[in-house]
Amino acid sequence: MSSVLARVLFYPTLAYNVVMEKISYRQWFNRVDATVILGALPFRSMTEELVQNEKVRGVITMNEEYETKYFCNSAEEWQSVGVEQIRLDTVDLIGVPSLEHIHKGVDFALRHREQGSSVYIHCKAGRSRSATIAAAYLIRLHCWSPEEACKMLASVRPHVLIRAAQLEMLQKYYNQVCDSESS
Repeated sequence: MSSVLARVLFYPTLAYNVVMEKISYRQWFNRVDATVILGALPFRSMTEELVQNEKVRGVITMNEEYETKYFCNSAEEWQSVGVEQIRLDTVDLIGVPSLEHIHKGVDFALRHREQGSSVYIHCKAGRSRSATIAAAYLIRLHCWSPEEACKMLASVRPHVLIRAAQLEMLQKYYNQVCDSESS
Protein backbone atom coordinates (compact mmCIF):
# COMPACT_ATOMS: atom_id res chain seq x y z
CA MET A 1 0.00 0.00 0.00
CA SER A 2 2.81 2.46 0.82
CA SER A 3 4.32 2.01 -2.66
CA VAL A 4 0.96 2.86 -4.24
CA LEU A 5 0.59 5.94 -2.03
CA ALA A 6 4.11 7.05 -2.95
CA ARG A 7 3.21 6.81 -6.66
CA VAL A 8 -0.04 8.76 -6.20
CA LEU A 9 1.70 11.52 -4.26
CA PHE A 10 4.80 11.73 -6.45
CA TYR A 11 3.80 14.52 -8.84
CA PRO A 12 2.06 16.73 -6.24
CA THR A 13 5.05 16.47 -3.90
CA LEU A 14 7.51 17.07 -6.75
CA ALA A 15 5.58 20.23 -7.66
CA TYR A 16 5.69 21.27 -4.01
CA ASN A 17 9.49 20.86 -3.99
CA VAL A 18 9.87 22.99 -7.12
CA VAL A 19 7.71 25.74 -5.59
CA MET A 20 9.57 25.63 -2.27
CA GLU A 21 12.90 26.05 -4.05
CA LYS A 22 11.50 29.14 -5.78
CA ILE A 23 9.87 30.84 -2.77
CA SER A 24 11.96 29.78 0.23
CA TYR A 25 15.55 29.40 1.39
CA ARG A 26 15.74 25.87 -0.06
CA GLN A 27 18.31 25.19 -2.71
CA TRP A 28 17.93 22.37 -5.22
CA PHE A 29 21.24 20.92 -4.09
CA ASN A 30 23.94 21.63 -1.52
CA ARG A 31 27.59 20.60 -1.38
CA VAL A 32 28.35 18.52 1.73
CA ASP A 33 32.12 18.31 1.19
CA ALA A 34 34.61 18.22 -1.68
CA THR A 35 33.05 14.95 -2.92
CA VAL A 36 29.36 14.78 -2.02
CA ILE A 37 26.54 16.96 -3.27
CA LEU A 38 23.13 16.22 -1.73
CA GLY A 39 20.13 17.23 -3.77
CA ALA A 40 16.75 16.78 -5.34
CA LEU A 41 16.04 15.20 -8.73
CA PRO A 42 18.74 16.24 -11.17
CA PHE A 43 16.62 17.41 -14.08
CA ARG A 44 18.12 16.99 -17.54
CA SER A 45 18.41 20.79 -17.76
CA MET A 46 20.90 20.68 -14.87
CA THR A 47 23.31 18.23 -16.52
CA GLU A 48 25.77 20.79 -17.85
CA GLU A 49 25.91 22.68 -14.55
CA LEU A 50 26.52 19.50 -12.56
CA VAL A 51 29.15 18.10 -14.92
CA GLN A 52 30.97 21.32 -15.81
CA ASN A 53 30.65 23.48 -12.69
CA GLU A 54 30.37 20.87 -9.94
CA LYS A 55 32.63 18.21 -11.55
CA VAL A 56 30.08 15.46 -10.96
CA ARG A 57 31.31 12.13 -12.29
CA GLY A 58 29.04 9.91 -10.20
CA VAL A 59 25.31 9.94 -9.45
CA ILE A 60 23.60 7.89 -6.77
CA THR A 61 19.89 7.66 -7.54
CA MET A 62 17.72 6.60 -4.60
CA ASN A 63 14.51 6.78 -6.63
CA GLU A 64 12.39 4.09 -8.16
CA GLU A 65 12.48 4.14 -11.94
CA TYR A 66 9.07 5.80 -12.42
CA GLU A 67 10.31 8.85 -10.49
CA THR A 68 13.14 9.60 -12.92
CA LYS A 69 11.70 8.29 -16.17
CA TYR A 70 10.53 11.60 -17.69
CA PHE A 71 12.70 14.28 -16.09
CA CYS A 72 16.15 12.84 -15.47
CA ASN A 73 18.99 11.34 -17.44
CA SER A 74 19.03 7.59 -17.91
CA ALA A 75 22.20 5.70 -17.01
CA GLU A 76 23.12 5.79 -20.70
CA GLU A 77 22.56 9.56 -20.92
CA TRP A 78 24.73 10.09 -17.84
CA GLN A 79 27.39 7.82 -19.32
CA SER A 80 27.42 9.85 -22.55
CA VAL A 81 28.59 12.90 -20.55
CA GLY A 82 31.17 10.94 -18.54
CA VAL A 83 29.08 10.27 -15.45
CA GLU A 84 28.61 6.88 -13.78
CA GLN A 85 25.20 6.29 -12.21
CA ILE A 86 24.02 3.69 -9.74
CA ARG A 87 20.38 3.25 -8.80
CA LEU A 88 19.52 2.05 -5.31
CA ASP A 89 15.70 1.83 -5.54
CA THR A 90 14.02 2.94 -2.34
CA VAL A 91 10.29 3.68 -1.97
CA ASP A 92 9.44 7.38 -1.57
CA LEU A 93 7.99 8.90 1.62
CA ILE A 94 8.53 5.99 4.02
CA GLY A 95 11.35 4.01 2.42
CA VAL A 96 14.53 3.18 4.27
CA PRO A 97 17.65 2.26 2.29
CA SER A 98 18.77 -1.27 3.09
CA LEU A 99 22.19 -1.91 4.63
CA GLU A 100 23.21 -3.40 1.29
CA HIS A 101 22.23 -0.19 -0.52
CA ILE A 102 23.97 1.94 2.10
CA HIS A 103 27.21 -0.02 1.68
CA LYS A 104 26.99 0.17 -2.13
CA GLY A 105 26.28 3.90 -2.07
CA VAL A 106 29.05 4.74 0.39
CA ASP A 107 31.60 2.57 -1.44
CA PHE A 108 30.64 4.30 -4.70
CA ALA A 109 31.08 7.76 -3.14
CA LEU A 110 34.42 6.81 -1.56
CA ARG A 111 35.71 5.47 -4.88
CA HIS A 112 34.87 8.79 -6.52
CA ARG A 113 36.45 10.63 -3.59
CA GLU A 114 39.71 8.73 -4.24
CA GLN A 115 39.50 9.83 -7.89
CA GLY A 116 38.96 13.47 -6.90
CA SER A 117 35.52 13.71 -8.47
CA SER A 118 32.12 14.72 -7.13
CA VAL A 119 29.08 12.54 -6.55
CA TYR A 120 25.50 13.82 -6.69
CA ILE A 121 23.35 11.84 -4.24
CA HIS A 122 19.64 12.39 -4.79
CA CYS A 123 16.11 11.29 -4.28
CA LYS A 124 13.04 13.37 -5.14
CA ALA A 125 13.67 16.21 -2.67
CA GLY A 126 17.13 15.46 -1.29
CA ARG A 127 15.73 15.23 2.23
CA SER A 128 15.42 11.62 3.43
CA ARG A 129 16.44 8.67 1.23
CA SER A 130 19.47 10.44 -0.25
CA ALA A 131 20.28 12.15 3.04
CA THR A 132 20.48 8.70 4.65
CA ILE A 133 23.20 7.71 2.17
CA ALA A 134 25.01 11.03 2.63
CA ALA A 135 24.90 10.60 6.42
CA ALA A 136 26.29 7.06 6.08
CA TYR A 137 29.12 8.45 3.92
CA LEU A 138 29.98 10.91 6.72
CA ILE A 139 29.78 8.13 9.30
CA ARG A 140 32.20 5.98 7.29
CA LEU A 141 34.55 8.88 6.60
CA HIS A 142 34.72 10.34 10.12
CA CYS A 143 33.23 7.62 12.37
CA TRP A 144 30.69 10.18 13.51
CA SER A 145 27.57 8.97 15.29
CA PRO A 146 24.41 9.00 13.18
CA GLU A 147 23.24 12.04 15.13
CA GLU A 148 26.49 13.93 14.42
CA ALA A 149 26.31 13.07 10.72
CA CYS A 150 22.68 14.19 10.49
CA LYS A 151 23.46 17.40 12.36
CA MET A 152 26.25 18.20 9.91
CA LEU A 153 23.92 17.55 6.94
CA ALA A 154 21.26 19.79 8.47
CA SER A 155 23.84 22.56 8.81
CA VAL A 156 24.35 22.59 5.02
CA ARG A 157 20.84 21.51 3.97
CA PRO A 158 18.40 22.59 6.70
CA HIS A 159 15.35 20.80 5.30
CA VAL A 160 16.96 17.35 5.61
CA LEU A 161 14.53 14.99 7.32
CA ILE A 162 15.97 11.73 8.65
CA ARG A 163 13.13 9.72 10.15
CA ALA A 164 13.39 7.30 13.07
CA ALA A 165 13.56 4.17 10.88
CA GLN A 166 16.34 5.73 8.78
CA LEU A 167 18.22 6.77 11.91
CA GLU A 168 17.90 3.21 13.20
CA MET A 169 19.43 1.89 9.94
CA LEU A 170 22.24 4.45 10.23
CA GLN A 171 22.92 3.18 13.74
CA LYS A 172 23.22 -0.38 12.39
CA TYR A 173 25.60 0.90 9.72
CA TYR A 174 27.63 2.81 12.32
CA ASN A 175 27.85 -0.34 14.47
CA GLN A 176 29.18 -2.29 11.46
CA VAL A 177 31.76 0.20 10.19
CA CYS A 178 32.89 2.08 13.29
CA ASP A 179 32.62 -0.43 16.11
CA SER A 180 34.78 -2.84 14.10
CA GLU A 181 37.42 -0.09 13.61
CA SER A 182 37.71 0.55 17.34
CA SER A 183 38.08 -3.16 18.16
